[in-house]
Amino acid sequence: MDFNQISPGENPPDDFNVVIEIPTEGQPIKYEVEKSTGAIMVNRLLATSMRYPCNYGFIPNTLAEDGDPLDVMVLIRPGLMPGSIIRCRPIGYLEMTDEAGRDSKIAALPIEEISPLHEDIRDVQDLATFSRRQIRHFFAHYKDLEIGKWVEVLGWHGPDDARGEIMDSIERFEKSEKG
Repeated sequence: MDFNQISPGENPPDDFNVVIEIPTEGQPIKYEVEKSTGAIMVNRLLATSMRYPCNYGFIPNTLAEDGDPLDVMVLIRPGLMPGSIIRCRPIGYLEMTDEAGRDSKIAALPIEEISPLHEDIRDVQDLATFSRRQIRHFFAHYKDLEIGKWVEVLGWHGPDDARGEIMDSIERFEKSEKG
């Protein structure tokens, strides 16, 4: 599948598409979509015995500051199939830096038409404190045993900031395509 043919969404930044790469609670494997073929490739086996606490993927046709599509954590329990696409809405983002530079991760939930289960959650602060701590802990430590890799988690930001990150990444992608 050519994920470049999929738009960022119907109404970004409030309704956007997420291509799932890694399912929630899946095996400790980092998958990534290979840009030229759309194939789901094994990027690496996690050196720590940790599992992703969320479905993880990206918004197509975006460009984050690290040079990759904008990362998204879809905060629902059912593990979504790698390669599937789900429409989401932002509730915030986790600001991080790693060995490649700034690495924001949008926190998102499915739009209500897909699942009304989380309709009352509008901000990452509406999540259980323990859930936020679990996610933060995972991303702070999932690279701990990998040589030359590191992560610094800087903190959570709200939905308005997440919307800004999404729009900035769409604009950055569009500029990169023109230039």
